[in-house]
Amino acid sequence: MRIAFYAPMKSPRDSHPSGDRTVARGLVEALRLAGHDVVVPSDFRSYDRGDPLRQARIERLGRRLGDRVMRRNDGRAPIDFWFTYHLYHKAPDWLGPRVATDLGIPYAVAEASVAEKRKGGAWHRGYEASLVALARADLVVGLNATDRPGVLSRMRPEARYLELAPFLDIRPYAEAVANRETTRARLAARHGLAGDRPWLLTVAMMRQDQKLVSYRLLAKALQSPGDAQFHLIVVGAGPAEEQVREAFAALGSRVTFHGAADPAEMPALYAAADLYVWPAIKESWSMAFLEAQAAGVPVVAGRSGGVPGVVADGVTGCIAPEGDASGFADGVRRLLDPAVRERMGRAARQRMLAHHDLAVASKTLDDALGETLARNRPGPLRKMM
Repeated sequence: MRIAFYAPMKSPRDSHPSGDRTVARGLVEALRLAGHDVVVPSDFRSYDRGDPLRQARIERLGRRLGDRVMRRNDGRAPIDFWFTYHLYHKAPDWLGPRVATDLGIPYAVAEASVAEKRKGGAWHRGYEASLVALARADLVVGLNATDRPGVLSRMRPEARYLELAPFLDIRPYAEAVANRETTRARLAARHGLAGDRPWLLTVAMMRQDQKLVSYRLLAKALQSPGDAQFHLIVVGAGPAEEQVREAFAALGSRVTFHGAADPAEMPALYAAADLYVWPAIKESWSMAFLEAQAAGVPVVAGRSGGVPGVVADGVTGCIAPEGDASGFADGVRRLLDPAVRERMGRAARQRMLAHHDLAVASKTLDDALGETLARNRPGPLRKMM
């Protein structure tokens, strides 16, 4: 099948790394692994921070780009499906519903959410547009269980809702585990780390939003274990770096700032760690939790959004109440026990292979797309892309 893949929040071809781009690229990879021909018809970003005038301009531009996509269709290979990733009030889809309807093809949405409190507010235009898209969707792919109730209430009865566990390609992490000791020796030499202490790892952009709030809570929590011997390796950079460093100042030499890392370096960094830690305040779910567990590293996380769907509390890590520094510290203390870490790390690898691997997701998506296409055969307006 030929699939048009569009991400209004951030295109998979965007040059700036982010969790959104990672998930978008993962979905494209899963679709291609299943044998589909995936094209990206537009890199248009509809994201807005709450300016109604700007949203109106975005809507006008989006509608013009939809016209352009239609004009480009003639003379190209047929498209069978439109697939939009990450639909919500801040990043509505102005292209997909219109193009799919004009082409007479099924329309799918992944990771949609409905925030009723945005009705009539600063994002009302995007809120309404996201509801229009959900009402047009033939298939909705849910990556976060907390989104399901609101989304189901806005879908057509005949449309299908598919729960898909967040996923990644396990192979680079398995390869990194095989080279763990070499990586640890390199990092120890670079940062002056002691190999006889547990290495804690956190990976996050340093932004002055909820990321900074999470960093500050993490710093507070790690002061609670008192004289516990560990090294924390912080991977990340950004405009809030000075505030992040200030938050961890009390931990002194127990904290090392690695700086930004190339994506190709990340599997090795995860594999070198003993424990992954991140409070995840107001996050839907974090790819970093999956990446750590793929490398056999247990995690301590905050109970936010869909985090319980990617971390099995008491099995592959510990989940603390969201924003609870004391509870987070308790989880770290538990995981400082090497026997507990080894048991949970082994369980993490097994769970990732069984439920969160790219191959598993590819098969699940392929089956759902095939079933949806069979239920929604292209009409006479089907054109070429």
